[in-house]
Amino acid sequence: MWPLTAERAKPAVPIGGRYRLVDFVLSNLVNSGLFKIKVLTQYKSDSLNTHIARGWRLSAMLNFYVEVVPAQQRMGKEWFRGSADAMFQSLNIITDEDPDIVAIFGGDHIYKMDVNQMLDWHLDRDADVTVAAIPVPVATASAFGVLNVGEDGAILSFDEKPKRPREMPGRPGWALVSMGNYIFETESLIEHLRMDQAEDSSHDFGRNVLPSMVGKRRVFAYDFSKNEIPGMLERERGYWRDVGTIDAYWQANMDLVSVNPIFDLYNMRWPIRTYTPPLPPAKFVFAESERIGMATDSLVSEGCIISGGRIDRSVLSPGVRINSFAHVEEAILMDGVDVGRHARIRRAIIDKGVHIPADMEIGYDHDEDRARGLTVEEGIVVVAKEADLTRRNRVFVPEGVETHQ
Repeated sequence: MWPLTAERAKPAVPIGGRYRLVDFVLSNLVNSGLFKIKVLTQYKSDSLNTHIARGWRLSAMLNFYVEVVPAQQRMGKEWFRGSADAMFQSLNIITDEDPDIVAIFGGDHIYKMDVNQMLDWHLDRDADVTVAAIPVPVATASAFGVLNVGEDGAILSFDEKPKRPREMPGRPGWALVSMGNYIFETESLIEHLRMDQAEDSSHDFGRNVLPSMVGKRRVFAYDFSKNEIPGMLERERGYWRDVGTIDAYWQANMDLVSVNPIFDLYNMRWPIRTYTPPLPPAKFVFAESERIGMATDSLVSEGCIISGGRIDRSVLSPGVRINSFAHVEEAILMDGVDVGRHARIRRAIIDKGVHIPADMEIGYDHDEDRARGLTVEEGIVVVAKEADLTRRNRVFVPEGVETHQ
């Protein structure tokens, strides 16, 4: 996801104009009636912390909360060394509440889930841990934990990011993978976290903790494709996106602007909640024949001004300005982006606060884009946060960072 994660944690990456990735999992939990939520953070978490603090305030009177838990080095001088180590170093947040069950969900995926249905599955099977799972094409399955599941749903093996993923029985070309969402019995969770700390381990749930539980504990897979939420259309069933690459992130945004989106933001029976600043409505100005402020098949957030420019199949975050005769298509423009007159942008992601000079073209000549120091990946151009496009080769890339140029 570089350079979008150069200055922010991945769950804080904006998506769909007015949301952050973390809003999807938090909305699922709150919509499911789960109101005691801790968010473990570490990497460049300031914007994530700010977003949650300003937008996710639950009723303290009822002892409901969404609270950020920064890395604290509670167990020594090490920062979090993996997902399991993050939980182990934060065990106090579990012991303080003393719950019977702990749900551990990833903060950077796009989907809708009624968590109660997964919880019912877990309780009905008296499971020690339940893993949410979904079929994906074998060609992409090596990026995930691949499950081998018996007829009763019990997990027989758990292979993290295998080079040759196991195909699902009776469904060639597909593999069953973990979504990174788990429900644990508290006692089992604490025991296996402590066991993992005592071993030579990468301290990761998918790579270490869950495989060690298979065959020793009651470990089950929950079929996410059977999950139903109020107001869901059939085409949305099983929709889940892990936006781990620039291409996947761009495609997820394009899913939202289609005429009949496979992921519906407009289902008010299962709203995606977020924080947005108090901005005025979007405004489209000029009705002249040669410069008409207009947008087609696009998401345009509050505070945007389309001043005689044209937007097509694009996502605009709050406060974007499109000046006269500019043309933006299949692009994602984040907060405060300003597009100059006669500029043209195609298949691009423009990060926060960038000014696109008048007459500039982005996405039409990738050699020229690279000469400006921009990232080009899978045909998508990325302009980093507050980049200076008035001079060439101004984007600084730290040593060892892969830019896919």
